[in-house]
Amino acid sequence: MLEIRDLECVRGDHRLFSGLNFSLQGGELLYLRGSNGSGKTSLLRTVCGLLEPTEGEVLWKGRNVRSQRDEFNAELTYLGHLNGVKGELTAFENLQLGGALSGLVVNEDDIYHALERIGLGGREDLPTQVLSQGQKRRVALARLLLSQASLWVLDEPFTALDVGAVDQLAKLIEAHLQKGGMAMFTTHQAVDIRAGAVREVDLDALDS
Repeated sequence: MLEIRDLECVRGDHRLFSGLNFSLQGGELLYLRGSNGSGKTSLLRTVCGLLEPTEGEVLWKGRNVRSQRDEFNAELTYLGHLNGVKGELTAFENLQLGGALSGLVVNEDDIYHALERIGLGGREDLPTQVLSQGQKRRVALARLLLSQASLWVLDEPFTALDVGAVDQLAKLIEAHLQKGGMAMFTTHQAVDIRAGAVREVDLDALDS
């Protein structure tokens, strides 16, 4: 279980949010809402341990994530607002590298199958720098097909995707929830996800 306790985030002289509390369990989806500048990305990065909260703590299975970095990372897949792909590497090589950095042993057939499913069949061996923004986003999202993590933290995952890809990603999230996984994400788009218990946190509704 993921638990956020009395979290506060300050950037520069500006307090983005404070007194934030919520929890997330298997089979649950959390929509993170808020206007631009409300701290959505900062919150996601804090949950992942990439930013230090000003106050409060992030707990995973009852323990602070900073006290169990390796264990937590093994159960986390984070996709940031940027795609996080290396332009000089091919789509295949990016997934291969991502798996290695995550400590996963992923065979070549699984990588090719993931890229085929995500709509990049025939483009697996092209440098990602020649792909469109939507195709680069698909490379990043293909990591979800290879992920064995129980917690998915996704920052604007539907950005630059066409209607078909949005529907495909929604189904991937549904399948993850149905297997007992957890997901939290930000989005400005209306997305219909029909699995799991859906929760919502609106940063604009907090006293900052």
